[in-house]
Amino acid sequence: MVAGGDPGVAGSATAQEHWSSRFAFVMAAVGSAVGLGNLWRFPAEAGQNGGGAFVIFYIACVALIGLPLLLSETLIGRHGKSSAVESVRVVARESGGSTAWSALAVVGAIASFLIVSFYSVIAGWVLYYIGVFAGDLFASIGSGNLTGGAFAGQSAEQVQGLMPALFDNNAVMLPLHALFMGLTIYVVARGVTGGIEKVAVYLMPAFFILFLGITVYGAFSGDFAEALAFMFAFDPARLLHGPVMLSALGQAFFSLSLGSAIMITYGAYADRGVNLAKTSGMIAACDTSVAIIAGLCIFPIVFAAGLAVDSGPTLMFQTLPASFQTMPAGSLIGLLFFVMVFFAALTSSVSLLDAPTNWIRYKFGWTRARTAVLVGGLAFVIGIFSALSFNVMGEWYPLDFIAMFREQNFFGVVDGFTGKIMLPLSGLLTAIFIGWVADRRLTDAENGISGGLHLFWRFLVAWLCPIALTVILILGIFPELIG
Repeated sequence: MVAGGDPGVAGSATAQEHWSSRFAFVMAAVGSAVGLGNLWRFPAEAGQNGGGAFVIFYIACVALIGLPLLLSETLIGRHGKSSAVESVRVVARESGGSTAWSALAVVGAIASFLIVSFYSVIAGWVLYYIGVFAGDLFASIGSGNLTGGAFAGQSAEQVQGLMPALFDNNAVMLPLHALFMGLTIYVVARGVTGGIEKVAVYLMPAFFILFLGITVYGAFSGDFAEALAFMFAFDPARLLHGPVMLSALGQAFFSLSLGSAIMITYGAYADRGVNLAKTSGMIAACDTSVAIIAGLCIFPIVFAAGLAVDSGPTLMFQTLPASFQTMPAGSLIGLLFFVMVFFAALTSSVSLLDAPTNWIRYKFGWTRARTAVLVGGLAFVIGIFSALSFNVMGEWYPLDFIAMFREQNFFGVVDGFTGKIMLPLSGLLTAIFIGWVADRRLTDAENGISGGLHLFWRFLVAWLCPIALTVILILGIFPELIG
C-alpha cells in the first residue's frame, strides 16, 4: 500500500482516506444503520408482531448477535485499510487462511448495490410526501389553519389513497428515484471527508433534534400511554413464538447494516487510535434507541387517530399521514417528520453505494467520482424495474419457478434475495471467518476489549452468531418450516 498518492490509483484506493475524528466515524456509522429499516420497518414489524415480545427479543438479539458481528466487521476493515474485499484478503493472508474468504465481502458489496437500487425508489416516496405535506402546509397558512390537522376537508381514505396514486404515476415516481440517486452519487463522489462525513456530521444531529422533537410532540398530543403499553407489554407466550423471534432476529441483523460490507468499508477509514469496541457499542446503542423511540414516535399519533398499528409496510406511508389529520399542526409536523426520514434515508443510501463503489474503484484503479457515477447509474437503471413493479410490471414474476420467489415481482425478488439470502450468508461467513479462521492475535489487537468480556465476545462470534445466522438463512429460504 502507498501512504499517499492519487486516490484513484489501484492499491491505494482507500489507504489515504480516513475519518477526521471519532465523532465523524460514529455519526457516519450511525447514519448508515439508522435509516428506513428503523423508521419504516421496525414500527411495522413491531406492530405486526404484538409489540412488547418483539421489542424484548429484538434488544437481546442486538446485544448478543448484532454487536459482536458489528465489531468483527469494523476490525476487519480497520486492519485491512482498504476496500472491504481487499481488507478480508489482508486478514486472511496474515492469518494463513485462504483469500477465497474475500467472497464474504463480495457478496456483501453486491447486496449493498442491489439494495440501494430499490432503496432509492422508496426514498423517492419520502420526497413525494415532503412535497405533499409542504403543499398542505402552505394551504394551511393561507387559510389561517396552521394549528389544525393536515389535509383539511379530505377524508382519511383520500389521504391513504395518496400512495396508490403515486404508484400509478411513473412520471412522478421515476424522477424522484432519479433525484434521490443523484444526491447519493454526488455525496459518495465527493469522498470521505468532503462528502460522506459532512453529510453525516450535519444531517444526523439534525435528524436527532427533529426525531426527539416529534416524539415529544406525539407524547403530549397523541396516546402515549397506549403506545407504551403496546411497545413494552410482556407476554411470555408471544416472546417464544417462532415467527416473532425470527422477525426480531432479522430486524436486529439488518438494522445494523451487517453483512453488507458497509461496516468493513467504514472501519477501513478509522484511525488506529479509535477503540472499536466502544465505538461499536455506541453505534449499536444509537441504532437500537432510534428503532425503539421510532415506535414511541409513531404509535401515539396512530393510536390517537384510532387507526390500526398492524398495517405493516403501509404504516408510514398511509396510516401515519392519515393520522396527522387529527393532530394539532398536522401539516407542519407531517412535513418535519418526512424531512427527518429523508435525512436518515440519505445517510443510509450513501453507505450502501459507498461499499460497492470502493470495491470497484480499488479493483480497476478508477477515481472515486467516476466509479460512483457508473455504479450509481447502474443501480438507478435496475431501480427503474423495482419502481415499475408497483404498476406496469406488477404481475411479472421473474423467478416464479422457485418456491421462495413464487408470485414475487421484480421488487420482491431483489428485496427477498438480498435480505433473505445474501446478507445472512455474508454475515454467516464473517462470523465463521473471525471466529475460526482469523488469527486470534490479530483480532485481539484490533477489537479493543480484554478479559472476560473478550472471551464472551469470542464465544458469541464463534458459536451463537453462526447458529443464529444459519437459522435466518434457512428459514428465509424455507419459511414454511415455521408454519
